[in-house]
Amino acid sequence: MAEPELDLNKTLDQARQIVTRHRWWVALPAVMTTFATLAVLSFVPNRYTSEATLLVVQQQVPQRYVVPTSTTDIRDALQATTELVLSRNHLLSIIDEFGLYAKQRKRMSPEALLDAVRGDISIQPIESQSPQKDVNSFTISFVANSPQVAQEVTSKLTSLFIEQNLETREHQAITTTGFLREQVDTAKAKLSEAEDQVRTFKMQHLGELPEQQAGNLAIMAGLQTQLQGTMTSLNRAEEQRQYLESLSEYRLLGIGSDLARLKSQRDKMLETYTPEYPGIAKLNEKITQTEATIKTLQAPRKGRSQSSTADAVPSIAFGASDEDISLGQLRGQIEANRLEIENLSKDEKRLENEVDEYQRRLNATPVREQQLAGILRNYEQLKQDYADLLSKESQSQMAADLEKRQEGQQFRVVDRPSLPTVPTSPNRIKVSLGGAAAGIGLGLALAFLMNLNDTSFHSEEHLSQRFALPLVVGVPLLLTSYEQRSRKQKRALEWLAGSGLVLAVLLAQLYEFYLYRHG
Repeated sequence: MAEPELDLNKTLDQARQIVTRHRWWVALPAVMTTFATLAVLSFVPNRYTSEATLLVVQQQVPQRYVVPTSTTDIRDALQATTELVLSRNHLLSIIDEFGLYAKQRKRMSPEALLDAVRGDISIQPIESQSPQKDVNSFTISFVANSPQVAQEVTSKLTSLFIEQNLETREHQAITTTGFLREQVDTAKAKLSEAEDQVRTFKMQHLGELPEQQAGNLAIMAGLQTQLQGTMTSLNRAEEQRQYLESLSEYRLLGIGSDLARLKSQRDKMLETYTPEYPGIAKLNEKITQTEATIKTLQAPRKGRSQSSTADAVPSIAFGASDEDISLGQLRGQIEANRLEIENLSKDEKRLENEVDEYQRRLNATPVREQQLAGILRNYEQLKQDYADLLSKESQSQMAADLEKRQEGQQFRVVDRPSLPTVPTSPNRIKVSLGGAAAGIGLGLALAFLMNLNDTSFHSEEHLSQRFALPLVVGVPLLLTSYEQRSRKQKRALEWLAGSGLVLAVLLAQLYEFYLYRHG
């Protein structure tokens, strides 16, 4: 490990010797570069940065009571507000209001001025320490040649951010409310159409609706009971009709026998007397009455009308005999039975038609139920949509009122725009030290470059490396007293000049530090 250390020490010693021999090539470029840097810095104006901090304040009313209309992420909202604030009109207005870039206006286009002012504006979100890295605040800063101008422009930008955010949120809430109101009106119109459709369907199919099925069943059961009773009564009336007809047949046989007897008596009397004989006339009258009675009894079976039968009753009832009274009662019973059968038949037909009608309604109920289900499904969906839109409109209206009262999410100034006392650029200390370091580096490079062009020998080792001959005698440097004094004076002057240069550099650096601190 001794050889590497010797080589390193040897290399460092050679470098020190080179720097010592060419010290002015190192010092002069370093000093000149430092002064050149300071000279350039003296023409560069100081730039001051004013900064303000804005906090994102959530809406004052809890969201469970008033749902905000804007669900935009804070980063997106900040980006949108930034684009609005840094728009062409706003920036040109700021440039004119504060007289920014007065010297540059003559040679710069409006687009270049806009790029310049955008470059001097900085908007940086501040992430919270939570795992979600949410943004709850951000900073706005502006760089200008004057502290007052920087503060005033930053104040203007801060006001624009707050106003633009409030205006954007209010406009968004109002637009959302208007849109929802249009949707509510449209949904209301559709709901009215659906209600008319349901009403029309129910009116067209009245009696066939599912909710009427139980009533139809009950009515049909009652009608069937009535029909059964009517059919029983009709059967009973038919039996009575058969009985009356058989009784009428029996009476017809007896009356027919009497008619034959009367005619036989009349024929016998005509053999003795003339037709005008009172006895024959009386027999003719009886025969006429008997024939009328027969016709009356035969009338129901032949389908005679009620009026003709009624007309025959007085002629039969004209006689006051018991037989005539009995026949009149029989005729009345037959006629009443006929009317009863006729009415019962009509009732049976009517009840059958009604039962068929209610049966048809019951058969149509499943079909109507399916049709009505589709209509009601659409109606219920429209009703739900209308209720949802109405609720959303109410929520949006409350959110809009909240934004108008400036109680929604907003930007609030936490740290007002500062009045800078120390310029942020240029950093004269760093630049001047950087210039000095660059000068030293340039000097070292020149020193090593001059050493490469140096053909003199400065050590025995160097001589041995140059000539492959052994060194026989070494003669030390012998100086006269005058040469020694001259060398000492030269060295003192070099130290004095070097100290002066170093002092000048230090003073220049202190001056730049003063300018940096006090502008």
